[in-house]
Amino acid sequence: MSAQTEIVNTRIGKLEFTHDFANGYPTKETVEKLYDERDFQRACQVYLWAFPMVSWGGLEGLFRSGQDAVYGDLMLLETYSELSRVLTPNATTPYAFTWLNLERNGPYVVEVPIGPTAGVVDDLWQRPVTDMGLPGPDAGKGGKYLLLGPGQEMPAGEEGYIVARSSTFNVLPFLRLLPPDAKDRAALAAEIRFYPFSQRANPPANKLVRPDDQRIVGSAPRGLAYWEQLLRWINEEPVQERDRIMMAMLRSFGIEKGRPFQPDERQKNILTEAALVGEAMAKANDFDKRQMELSHYADGVQWHFSLALDPTQESENYTQLDERTAWFYEAQATSKGMVTKTPGVGSVYLGAYKDEDGDWLDGARSYRLRIPPNAPVEQFWSLTIYDVSTRTLIANKEQIAERSSRMDLVKNADGSVDLYVGPKAPAGFEKNSIPTVPGKAWFAYFRLYAPTEAHFNHTWTLPDFEKVR
Repeated sequence: MSAQTEIVNTRIGKLEFTHDFANGYPTKETVEKLYDERDFQRACQVYLWAFPMVSWGGLEGLFRSGQDAVYGDLMLLETYSELSRVLTPNATTPYAFTWLNLERNGPYVVEVPIGPTAGVVDDLWQRPVTDMGLPGPDAGKGGKYLLLGPGQEMPAGEEGYIVARSSTFNVLPFLRLLPPDAKDRAALAAEIRFYPFSQRANPPANKLVRPDDQRIVGSAPRGLAYWEQLLRWINEEPVQERDRIMMAMLRSFGIEKGRPFQPDERQKNILTEAALVGEAMAKANDFDKRQMELSHYADGVQWHFSLALDPTQESENYTQLDERTAWFYEAQATSKGMVTKTPGVGSVYLGAYKDEDGDWLDGARSYRLRIPPNAPVEQFWSLTIYDVSTRTLIANKEQIAERSSRMDLVKNADGSVDLYVGPKAPAGFEKNSIPTVPGKAWFAYFRLYAPTEAHFNHTWTLPDFEKVR
């Protein structure tokens, strides 16, 4: 260092300037360091911003894994293995879904059958286009939904459709099949229809497909593949006004709409590390939430509302960046019915990552969760356990991830139910237990389907997991 330079110590290391910081220029080495740091910081924030789109887009890959699957086919996820291919699924009810691109295929019709279903059409950012089934406009009475993409209009003279407009061309409609009887669920699935509006006079029959590549989980990939998928979806969709600043940040490391992704070694290294650090930030943001008022469930317990955002992802003065990243890191899809404030409608999702002592839930330990009597549900409640590593059904050899009020559980004299989560079930409580895997962390969802007033007025509260000493 010459007498006419100054070194400034910062959290990113030493920065050297000619003369001094105020009056001088950054040296060549400092310029390179600052550009690397700028691009890395931008990449970490872009990672968090883009997660809802990239994760949702992962379901398109899962859908295409079905044999000869084409957009508009019906994919059914029903078995333990199939349900383990999506983030935090409900293991009690099957899922029926498809993938659509409204630019390629034009406006599309979704026929929802009469009966107990609950679902949503989400755009590529996982914002609800419309709820369907019991929480939707058809209210379980069935209906024809017409899905329109950007710039598409309802043809004149057409009637009898529930019109839903998406801000993106790529959309995913899905329905949960709620009947407890498997035959009734199969009958409902057979009545779901997807077809182009242009073929409404003679709709083709749906083809049923199942995922057939066990390696594919429908979520965001890691490493450079994350950025490759992001560019793919950017190229397929119009740029929305709220995202223009983020699009400018993407240009810093070679990702730009309409241009090939050809990163040099410097950019590859930055993007690979940013995907790692970005995911680490997403974990902290999700599992130890801060400044998310909508997540508060009850004082004195570790449980919180998992879906801690408005389904539109907007507040009065800002887009809910942290809130949406927290939800979409561990889960997929939003709907109005999932944040219901109306007794008897929709569902409630409570999440727990810590026990009553504030310690992380650990697959090597055993826990008890006591469900108080008279759970506030018109339909049923369920407890589901997920691996932290994949955020999907816990991978135990027994293939047991859920216990619910629909099952034949051992009950206490007062009507409460003790559920056990741990490596080994207590004697006599095998039917009430979910096995965990030592060496792996897990988290839990407690779902209330058609929650009643006792949930909303807090006269019924779910207690924490207790360590079994």
